[in-house]
Amino acid sequence: MDFEFSDEQRMLKESVDRLIGPAYDNLAHRRATQQKPPGFDPALWTKYAELGVLALPFGEADGGFGGGPTETMIVMEAIGRGLALEPYLATTVLCGNLIRLGGTQAQREALIPAIADGTKLVAFAHTERQARYDLFDVSATARKTAGGFRLEGDKSVVLHGESAGTLIVSARSSGTRRDAHGITLFLVDAQTEGVSRRGFATQDGQRGAAVSLASVDVPENAVLGEIGQGGALIERVTDIAIAAICAEAVGAMESLHALTLDYLKTRKQFGVPIGSFQVLQHKAVDMSTALEQARSMEYYAAMMAEEDNPVARRAAISAAKVQINNACRCVGQTAVQLHGGIGITMEYRAGHYFKRLTMIESQFGDTDHHLRQVDLAGGVLEAE
Repeated sequence: MDFEFSDEQRMLKESVDRLIGPAYDNLAHRRATQQKPPGFDPALWTKYAELGVLALPFGEADGGFGGGPTETMIVMEAIGRGLALEPYLATTVLCGNLIRLGGTQAQREALIPAIADGTKLVAFAHTERQARYDLFDVSATARKTAGGFRLEGDKSVVLHGESAGTLIVSARSSGTRRDAHGITLFLVDAQTEGVSRRGFATQDGQRGAAVSLASVDVPENAVLGEIGQGGALIERVTDIAIAAICAEAVGAMESLHALTLDYLKTRKQFGVPIGSFQVLQHKAVDMSTALEQARSMEYYAAMMAEEDNPVARRAAISAAKVQINNACRCVGQTAVQLHGGIGITMEYRAGHYFKRLTMIESQFGDTDHHLRQVDLAGGVLEAE
């Protein structure tokens, strides 16, 4: 199979690297950006829009560029290399694809152009405290009213939820807590009465929010997709998001590996560079091997992200996530071991890469969870 990028994809890679790389070269600037609202650089987000990156996943009919998982992979790799803070995963990948795949024409017309030009931030309020990695474990409720629906419940770790103007909320309109059917998605203005948000910093310096819904009334046209059929859409878009963070992980591992090699060449012990010690060379080779294995599975995840067969897609994405998780642990921990104490200080980039890779290892499911998913599917299946 040919994994060579097209001319347009190579141009996209070069453009995104030129945008993100210099913006996050200064670690002090990144840390300062983390510590003030909204936790990323709005001016840089505008540049994402000007470059066309925010319009990539959407069809030309909706004002986008008709990009697919490969284009998303290219952008997410650059985000991983630069340790970028912008809400590309939250707004463009997660919510953008929910709207693209589930939205009515009116909803797409109202939201996609605003996402593409950088003026609208959207966050996916789905995860609940008790759910862990079960996508269908939803306790928030949606009760039918005369004018639409009334939402009740609490959502946790909503990526960039405090700065989003619109929330996509999952709630159970029928069935019991873990049923795959009966989940409905709603578009909710974040300023609606009854919506409260508490923002916080995650361990890797990103931003999350706890969202509470107390008697939140929404109209019938706020429903995204079909009533009671949101589970399948959530699963499909989560697979797209997993493929995206696999690419982010590869970008981060690539930079961390290069940083570690440079350290081995410059750090001296007993009057010689520590990279001359054979045991450390073996460790560096282990990192390189894990990185290249992860890169192969990154391509596989991108290839399978839009697979129509949900069983084959889920097994393939889970298999890729298992390999990526293992590589994150190998590369991250080995880099810290080779750097020594400096590898976990916040004044040095290696520690920030290590934190992000550790978060990716559990985001959308840890290794044990995805191994179970592959087992339940009977192994990795061939795409139809």
